[in-house]
Amino acid sequence: MIEVNCEYKIKEDIGFIIEAEKINALELSEATKISRTTFNAIGKRGSATDEVCEKLYAYIYRHNYRINSVKEELIREKYGTVLFHGSKSGLSGITVSGSRNNCDFGNGFYLGQTYSQALSFVCEYDRASVYSFKYSLKGLKCVEFDCSLDWMIAICYFRGTIKKYARSEMLQKVVKKIEDADVIIAPIADNKMFYVMSQFAEGEINADVAIHSLSASRLGLQYIFKTDKALKNLIPIERYYLSVPEREDCRRALIERGYEIDTKLKLAKREFKTGLYIEELLK
Repeated sequence: MIEVNCEYKIKEDIGFIIEAEKINALELSEATKISRTTFNAIGKRGSATDEVCEKLYAYIYRHNYRINSVKEELIREKYGTVLFHGSKSGLSGITVSGSRNNCDFGNGFYLGQTYSQALSFVCEYDRASVYSFKYSLKGLKCVEFDCSLDWMIAICYFRGTIKKYARSEMLQKVVKKIEDADVIIAPIADNKMFYVMSQFAEGEINADVAIHSLSASRLGLQYIFKTDKALKNLIPIERYYLSVPEREDCRRALIERGYEIDTKLKLAKREFKTGLYIEELLK
């Protein structure tokens, strides 16, 4: 297990908002309803309760400071190679066996390329937060997928929707490649995209319709660190607090994105009528 001991940089963020808004600590205390005693304690400890964090970071967000997104840009400029992980309730350590069995590529530690990707997977949860990590792929066996048939059937397999095709030679080759890797790099597939894949798995749409629908709905890449060797190449940077207004904005954006995917699927069904179905591909 790799320990994760980074926390919110609330002390620095208080300093930022005071400077940005050109106010003093007393004025910030009055605006956020956080007592001066609490501010003084944060200055000494560098930490705060979730209730205090919510008051501060909601104030920052409502004043149009997208502090977490901007931090993403700055740490990328500083470190170059940076990934993000969304956690429902916080991390104390990470392992390769901590994910659900039905994740896209089986067990592993899942990260995304951007802060917004990580946020989108945990915005429904009250105690969620996002973490940033420096990483290196040096010395690791990496397997990359693009938005392709192999990518789609791999996700369908690990999510348990095509078990009856487990003996397919094509499927076994894809699974073997994944199981031998230290790191998988592949397009992210959220639940809305998996709905399209499920229709393919159930034989309701052909592969061409599915792939073209999904290729037009890209969320970026996910990195799955699948071995202990790979985890050693991750270094935690910072934890980001997700205020209620930020999570609400993210949920609204996801709803809009869902409408787009539905439209793309309907259009793809009209354009690509001659593709092969799953039973023809995985004989």
